[in-house]
Amino acid sequence: MSINQNLVRIHLVIARAVNGKISEGFNKFAKDEQGDVPGWVLVVLMTTGLVTAIWTIAAPRLTAILRNSLDSMNGIH
Repeated sequence: MSINQNLVRIHLVIARAVNGKISEGFNKFAKDEQGDVPGWVLVVLMTTGLVTAIWTIAAPRLTAILRNSLDSMNGIH
């Protein structure tokens, strides 16, 4: 799965939460626990931002590590 596909999925989850189309399980939890919905949205947005920033920085390095590992395994038969 590509980074763009993951970002689209994350965006859809956030959009559903913001638009009030939260899943039934979460609605049940929200009814039981009177929480701060804007706080939860902020936590989701901040977490998404952190994951995106870290992934953007780490992706090239992780790709290089994986490629080097696979290339070294090609020599072993």
